[in-house]
Amino acid sequence: MDINSSSGHLIWQTTGEFVGNELETLLIVPPPNSIKPKMLLLIGLGEEKNLSLDTMQRVGTIALREAIRLKATHVSFAPLLRDQNNATLDAGAITKAVMRNVMLAYDTEKRLQKQGLAQPFTIREWVCEAGSDFYAGVISQVKQAIDLTNTQIASRTSAPYVSGR
Repeated sequence: MDINSSSGHLIWQTTGEFVGNELETLLIVPPPNSIKPKMLLLIGLGEEKNLSLDTMQRVGTIALREAIRLKATHVSFAPLLRDQNNATLDAGAITKAVMRNVMLAYDTEKRLQKQGLAQPFTIREWVCEAGSDFYAGVISQVKQAIDLTNTQIASRTSAPYVSGR
């Protein structure tokens, strides 16, 4: 499986097979000895002019739900857009938006499991990638995301999702 064209672009970028529509996903299972990850999930962001922190929040939810569906116990996620020459949104703010929804979606998943509405599964590690230039800002924003998310989770109802069980 050759995922690169001779010009160095990903083949599906030039053929239109994956155009990156908002929340469009493409799962790649790379051939042995090509890249370290066992799977690579691409999540489309849509048109650059429409990119927002709301979009990035939705990306976080999709990323978590796909990780659960794929039974990925170790996830490495790179929500930063700098390698695509996009500096529209602050690196820390992007990570905060993504991670808030990752944590909220994971809490929902664990509640579903506890109520017998989802198969038991645990993600053991979620690594959020950040380049050295953005590390301090990302760490600060992730700490804020954790605090905000814990507050939101604490305010959720404890009522079962399904009544009469």
